[in-house]
Amino acid sequence: MPSGEEHWSEHAACRKGDPEELFVQGNAQQSRVKAMCTGCPVRTECLAEALDHRIEFGVWGGMTERERRALLRRRPDVVSWRQLFDDARRTQGQSRAS
Repeated sequence: MPSGEEHWSEHAACRKGDPEELFVQGNAQQSRVKAMCTGCPVRTECLAEALDHRIEFGVWGGMTERERRALLRRRPDVVSWRQLFDDARRTQGQSRAS
């Protein structure tokens, strides 16, 4: 998890790859890219960035543009995905501590 002045993207699993590889078309290529997101330490930060800024293209946080559009349609009430994810993480942490 980023700390201080670091941006979350400095910890992304894809940071050393070719950025163009994240903007592919076709199910097979997108599945390959999405697999790179599995286990990424900043996956939710990446996804929140794409959802909060309505980024239209590429795989972000393990979701394609089509998957993100569907999620945005299902949850039009969400003002900040980053806040929603942070709250869920805190709630989950509290549940585990109990």
